Amino acid sequence: MLIPAMQPTSDHASLTADDTVTGEAVAFDLPAAGIGPRMVAGLLDVVLTVAVLIGTLFLAVLAASQTDAALLHVATIGSVVVALLVVPTTVETLSRGRSPGKWAMGLRVVRDDAGPITAQHAFVRALVAVVETYALTGAGAFFSILLSPRGKRLGDHAAGTYVVLERVRLVLPPPTAMPQHLGPWARGADISALPTPLALGVRQFLGRAQELTPASREELAHRLAAQVVTHVAPPPPPGTHPELFLAAVLAARRERDGARFERERSLRQRLTSARTPGR
Repeated sequence: MLIPAMQPTSDHASLTADDTVTGEAVAFDLPAAGIGPRMVAGLLDVVLTVAVLIGTLFLAVLAASQTDAALLHVATIGSVVVALLVVPTTVETLSRGRSPGKWAMGLRVVRDDAGPITAQHAFVRALVAVVETYALTGAGAFFSILLSPRGKRLGDHAAGTYVVLERVRLVLPPPTAMPQHLGPWARGADISALPTPLALGVRQFLGRAQELTPASREELAHRLAAQVVTHVAPPPPPGTHPELFLAAVLAARRERDGARFERERSLRQRLTSARTPGR
């Protein structure tokens, strides 16, 4: 039977330190990039960045050499900003986490939840790299990667990112099935989107419930169900086991999200077809 209220547990109660999760709450094990590939990729990126910096400085000095010293100073600073911040941020954003060095070594930068990085993540990484890679000649990045369990440099810690081996073949677990007897209830229930950490915890628990001891499995199922039930109305039928309740909620959310994505895709397709010339 569901417990109506319990003291909330940590949002990450069912996640282990070695698990990586996607933004869609799909859990899988993805190895961190080792220090060797990271250093080679970093060295390649530094060489290319220095080349860009030299080229940009040459053009800036050439263009501003006939003007006053103040403009030359501004052009020099602008060249440094472009080479060390603008170019790396743009490249990592457009490539979804792959700088030239990482592309060569089969690496990619992702968020801590394994989702694609944004321009903000790329900018923070590039900004911190000015200090740890260039000002400290790479010593800060080296020791941070060496000491971090996931090989994070200081920029990764600041941005909330993580470098992974892109060429590792992933095997995702099958999606949670809807318990047959809870299907009618789930289709008529109002099930709001779960907070991402809670959804991750539920997905991880259901995927690894068989590995837990019976007592731990039962306790964790009740804890998670007590949190999830606050996002559902009406509650499940009396006597529903917490684990089956969690499976029904995830399955219902997946079905509804899939249906919504399909409607949006169909709408975009109709709008695109309507705007095509000659139709």
